[in-house]
Amino acid sequence: MIRIPRGLVVGILLIMVLTSCWDRRELNELGILAGVAIDKIGSQYQLTVQVVVPGEVGTRARKYGAPVTLYQATAPTLFEAFRKLTETSPRKIYTAHIRVLILSEAIAQEGIAKVLDLLVRNPETRVDYYVMVARKTSAENILKILTPLDNIPAEALFHSLDTSSKVWAPITKVTVDILIDQLMTKGMNPVLPGISIVEHGLAENKVEDIDQPVKLRYSGLAAFKNDKLVGWLTIDEGKGYNYIQNQVKSTVGTIHCPDGKMISLEVLRSHTDVKSFMEQEDPHMLVAIKMDVNIGEVTCHINLNEPQTIEWLQKEAEHDLEALMKKSVEVMQKKYKVDIFGFGQSTYEASPKLWKSIGDDWDNHFADLKVVYQTNINIRNIGMITNSVEKRMKEK
Repeated sequence: MIRIPRGLVVGILLIMVLTSCWDRRELNELGILAGVAIDKIGSQYQLTVQVVVPGEVGTRARKYGAPVTLYQATAPTLFEAFRKLTETSPRKIYTAHIRVLILSEAIAQEGIAKVLDLLVRNPETRVDYYVMVARKTSAENILKILTPLDNIPAEALFHSLDTSSKVWAPITKVTVDILIDQLMTKGMNPVLPGISIVEHGLAENKVEDIDQPVKLRYSGLAAFKNDKLVGWLTIDEGKGYNYIQNQVKSTVGTIHCPDGKMISLEVLRSHTDVKSFMEQEDPHMLVAIKMDVNIGEVTCHINLNEPQTIEWLQKEAEHDLEALMKKSVEVMQKKYKVDIFGFGQSTYEASPKLWKSIGDDWDNHFADLKVVYQTNINIRNIGMITNSVEKRMKEK
């Protein structure tokens, strides 16, 4: 019979008893962080955090006030500013549940790498929150605005961006891990969504107005060269960017009819392949996109029963789609000379040897890069009726 030393038995029992979460912290000791805004005040960072008020969340009637509160601190470094928050916050800020990070244009123009370093380095912080740039306002102001449908404004910003990026082509969502990956990838520069404030006055002679006087709106895409903001893409340029990046899941586009009126097309599926190829010893890019669409609305007088009409619509849609992508590429080539599409990465993957000779000067090569487009659009469904309601009324 094997005899186990008494000391070993006691040691095992003690380990079992002592096993626990050694670094656990009680919820009532923490301030749950929902959103972070970073501005630049002179040479210092201004940190604004949106913290959840537990007693005001999850109840239909608010007891005392807003479901969130703001704390703010200014310091030479962000790490110091986070610690300095305890001057006003009764609890230590817990970053594991962050949903959005909002950067001011000044921070974006100066460079976002050192701002991201603290948040990414922190083992408590998640990496699936969205990053955005406050446009024509401070990042702090974005966090100050309450939203009617969500108790927590940072959650509203998160879900609004998530939904919009799925159904509206000009908008894209970027999580911090994707942003870091783009910053580290050869031949790729990042793009971030812009968020702005929309204001309007209350209607005269009205006691109540259901339309909020101040709202938040996602507007444009911020284009970066390395980690510095260089400019903004328009709605059409944003659409072209997302189509090239294969980031369009569903959206709506319009075709102009010969009579000046329009047809709306709903994008059901879209897939883009980007490939690099050589021609006369120079790199070229092929952007090939296939798309299935439905006819969503008809305001012009055309006969959708005729095959030639459907063929004409498909050709027009393909032409407009190619124009969108060309416009986005040309503005980056001619105005900013920055590759946000990952064409350099495609070139690197196709020919690492070539990239060694041109990679350090890729911006100049990108400005002269030849891009070939192939578009293929298939109309799947014309709807429950063939002609517009207006035309059918006139035919009575």
